[in-house]
Amino acid sequence: MKQLSGPRVPPASGGKPKQLVVLVHGYGADGNDLIALAPYLQRALPEAAFVAPDGPDPCGSAPIGREWFPISLDDPAMMSRDPERLAERYAAMADRATDAAPALDGFIDEELARHGLDGGALALVGFSQGTMMSLHLGLRRPTPPAAIVGFSGALLGPEALAGEQVAPVPVQLVHGDQDDLVPPLAMFWAAAGLGRAGVPVAFHISAGIGHGIAPDGIEIATRHLALAFAGRLRCAGPVSCAIG
Repeated sequence: MKQLSGPRVPPASGGKPKQLVVLVHGYGADGNDLIALAPYLQRALPEAAFVAPDGPDPCGSAPIGREWFPISLDDPAMMSRDPERLAERYAAMADRATDAAPALDGFIDEELARHGLDGGALALVGFSQGTMMSLHLGLRRPTPPAAIVGFSGALLGPEALAGEQVAPVPVQLVHGDQDDLVPPLAMFWAAAGLGRAGVPVAFHISAGIGHGIAPDGIEIATRHLALAFAGRLRCAGPVSCAIG
């Protein structure tokens, strides 16, 4: 199993961390990309440590950056034009995510142990391929994370997920309405698939945003994480969460 590493940001409080937020980057990026979210998130999470591991392999379609698993980007706009092929493509990626999961899973366990935290003190925040990995892995961990946030991503293999016993981890999905790389349709499919599997999910569309993260998305993600870590998200069903 490949050993991962990446940039870290300690708690803003200066003390021992009480939570761990793992930031999972997208295809062709690396940990330095998403660790830039830490200063924004830690305003509401001063006792959280942040880490952004680099993917296990060099990116196959870019001269720099890393990947969690291979993706062909010969015609990225195809997925916007052809929803049927979009569904097929995401279904085919599920096995690749399964193969990639142990390295990320082991890294998370090591980070939790390093800080003396249990699995319930974890949150996963992913972008694009990192969202695919965060959902694929986070819902299947023996100790469920407190929350998952997914920006501009997709749920791989929703049919398999519906047949498993997965943890009801509160998930927040965020997507740009102008995303032509991972179309907004993927977010709605993910929300539906999570709901069918009994996973509580909320979603938000950022207006005028392509394949990226907007300020309103960061604000919603921050709120979701803060409420989840504080135990104030009360989820009564697949698509019903309230502040309690």
